[in-house]
Amino acid sequence: MPVRHVLFPGRHHLVTRFQTEYLRDLLAGRLTDTAGEPVRCDDDARVVWAVTSATHSGTRRNPVPAHRREAMIERVGAAEGTEPLVVPVADVPPSDRFARTVLGSVEVCLGLTLTPADTVVACSTPAVAALWAALGFRVAPVEDGHPDAPARPWDVLELAVAGDDRWRDLAHPAALAYYERYGLADVVRTAYLDPTVGAEGDLTATRDYRSYTADFDDASDRKWAQVGPHVQPGRVVDLGCAAGGLLERAARDPRLAESDLYGIDVSRHLVAEAEHRKAQGVFANPNVFFAQRNLLTGPVFPDATVSTTTTIALTHEISSYGRGRDDLELLARRIFAHTAPGGVWVNSDVLGPEGGDRTVHLHLDGEPGEARDLGALPGDDVAAYVEALSPAGRLAQFARDFPALSGGACDVRWVATTRRGDGGVTSVAELCLRAAMEFLYTRDYVRSWLSECHERFCDMTWPDWSALLHDVGFELAPASTAWRNDWLVAHRLSVGARLVDPVTGDDVPWPDTHVLTVARRPA
Repeated sequence: MPVRHVLFPGRHHLVTRFQTEYLRDLLAGRLTDTAGEPVRCDDDARVVWAVTSATHSGTRRNPVPAHRREAMIERVGAAEGTEPLVVPVADVPPSDRFARTVLGSVEVCLGLTLTPADTVVACSTPAVAALWAALGFRVAPVEDGHPDAPARPWDVLELAVAGDDRWRDLAHPAALAYYERYGLADVVRTAYLDPTVGAEGDLTATRDYRSYTADFDDASDRKWAQVGPHVQPGRVVDLGCAAGGLLERAARDPRLAESDLYGIDVSRHLVAEAEHRKAQGVFANPNVFFAQRNLLTGPVFPDATVSTTTTIALTHEISSYGRGRDDLELLARRIFAHTAPGGVWVNSDVLGPEGGDRTVHLHLDGEPGEARDLGALPGDDVAAYVEALSPAGRLAQFARDFPALSGGACDVRWVATTRRGDGGVTSVAELCLRAAMEFLYTRDYVRSWLSECHERFCDMTWPDWSALLHDVGFELAPASTAWRNDWLVAHRLSVGARLVDPVTGDDVPWPDTHVLTVARRPA
C-alpha cells in the first residue's frame, strides 16, 4: 500500500535545509527505509510533524516554546509549498511506550489513526526508531547513517550558541527568518549557557514541588502582611514568584487594582503551576503575567520601568546556586537598573548570625549515629530516612551532606553524650554559630532534604546587606531591619535543641533569623 503519511516525531527546535530536502525526496519516492526497501508515497501524502516535549520549554533541553516551534514548521511548510500537519505531544519521561504516546496524540489532535500499512516514520535516533520498528512501522533514517553526515538540528543550534555563523547556512531559510524575527537564537543561547539553571529548567533536581509550593502558599498571607505596606502601585514584579501565592494576595489589594503584576521565576515547574492557576481564575486582577526568566543572565525589564520589586526567600538561593555575594551584587545592580526613581525593592529572607565564627555547643536530643550516602536513594526514601533520625542524627547527616552539596562548612566535633533523668539522651556538638544555624534552618525540610542541603542560609548578615545595598546606590527606608522570628525559634529551632556557651555554660541568645530591606532608588 502506498504511504499516505510520513510521521516525523522530534522536538523540532529548528528545521534544517537537509530535513526539508530529505522529506521532499521521501515524498517523491526517491529514498529507501532502514531495511533498504523503496518508500512509495501517494501523490497527496502529508507529513505529520509530531512536536515532542510540547509542555516543556525554557530549559537547556527544550529552550524554544512549543507554540514557536509549531509556527516555525508552518512557515517552513508554506515556503516549501506543502501543508504540514503539526501535532503537539506532551513531555513524558523516557518510556518504551513513547511511540504509542505519539500515536495517541496524533489521533486525539487530528482524528488520524496511523498504521504501519499507511505510514512511514522519519526518525534519526536509533533507540527511538527501534520503538517504532517494534510496532511494525517502517523507518526512514533521515540523518542517521547518511553518507554526507548532515548536521542534526541540535548540532546546528550548538553552532548558533557558539557564535558560529555556519548555522545560518544549515538552517532552512524560512526557519532562519522566523528565528531572527523573534530573537530565538538568543533564547536558545540564554537557556544553554545559563550557569545556575539545569537542563530541566530549575536550580535543583531534588526538590519536592508539592511540599515546596504548599509551604510558600501557607506563608503567603504572613509574607504579604509584611511586604504589602511597602509595595508601590504601578509595575509590580515578584522575582522568585513560585506558584504565584504572593501575587494572589497582591491582586486582591485595592491599591493595586490598576497595577500590572508580574511573576518571574527560573523554575518551569513553578511557572507552569502559576499559569495553571491563572487559567482557573485565581487572580482577582486580570493584569497578572508570568514568565520563566533568570535575571542574572540579562535584564528582564527596561531600565527605570518597575515601581516595586519583591523578593521573598529568594536571595539565599541565588547566593547558594551561583557565586555567592558576587551574584547577589549582580542581582542588586540589575534590580536597581530596572527600578524607577523613587521605586523600591522589598526583600525578605533568612539571615546569617553576626559573629558567625563564634564557637558554640549545640545540645541535641538523641545520638548522632553514622551518616549515610543518600545520593542514590529515591526522594521518598531519603525523606523517610531523614525523618526517622533524631535531632542529633540529623546533624550527623547534615555534616556530611551540606559541605558536599553547598560548598559551605560544617565542622562538627561531638564532645559529650549523656542520659537524662527522663530516660532520653542528649548529645553535645561543638561547631561555629553559623554552621549551627545552617543546620537548624534546614533540619525540618525532610521532603527536599538534598535540595535544601544545597542551600546556604547564612551567607549574609545585616551589616552585609546594608553595605551591599548602599554600594549599588539604594537608600534604606526606616522599615529595613534585622529581626528574630520568635515563632520559628519556639516551634522549630529550639525543639530538641539548645545553643550553649562552651566556656560559661550559659544559654546563647537566639540570633536574628530574618531580614527585611526596603531599598529605595533615589528620586
